[in-house]
Amino acid sequence: MATWVDVLVTAFVLQLLALPGEKGQLVIAGLATKYNPYAVVAGAATAFGGWTLLEIYLGQALQGALPELYLDVITAGLFVAFAIWILYSRIDDLTADASTSEPATNGDSDSVANGGQRTLEHASDAISSSTTGYLSSFSAMAFAEFGDKTQLVTISLAVQYGAHPAIWVGEMLAIVPVSLATALVFDRVAHYFNLVWVHRAAAAMFLLFAADIVAEYAFGVSVLPL
Repeated sequence: MATWVDVLVTAFVLQLLALPGEKGQLVIAGLATKYNPYAVVAGAATAFGGWTLLEIYLGQALQGALPELYLDVITAGLFVAFAIWILYSRIDDLTADASTSEPATNGDSDSVANGGQRTLEHASDAISSSTTGYLSSFSAMAFAEFGDKTQLVTISLAVQYGAHPAIWVGEMLAIVPVSLATALVFDRVAHYFNLVWVHRAAAAMFLLFAADIVAEYAFGVSVLPL
């Protein structure tokens, strides 16, 4: 009989091997170019953790809860929505930057007041960005992970070991650090490039995901390893 540590190590290694090229990591990379990377990872980890619990307890029967077509349609729709959201919010950011960069002309007291107001606005924007990043990442992962290879790993482990808590712990120990590394790398790298083109590339990636899902049903061809 496998020990707790045996199950944990097995789950950790198998999940770690399944993560490279996994759709969820690409989604995290795209969202991290726009939102707080820690919020993005928190949202993804919440969805990952929730899905993993369901997979462990419901196993293979979970896949019959909703037709795969419906979940793919929802996922494709979310990808298109995120692409539009990224492009639209970028326009809002440019407009806001232009308005806050106007010089104050009403004296020192007005400058101080305006500076304080801008500080509050920036703090509010940071909170809003973190919340949006969390919710965007959570909703994307909640649907995009259904039927993914990482999910199949969890189901197969649950079939072998049952509803063992070490499966959840081992998989989260693999998923969270890798997701955080992905988000931080893309967040740091994005600042070295023109952000307009970075956000356009992120939006294009989401549209490509959506197009690949549609192509799989329309033409029976899927070119992305998702």
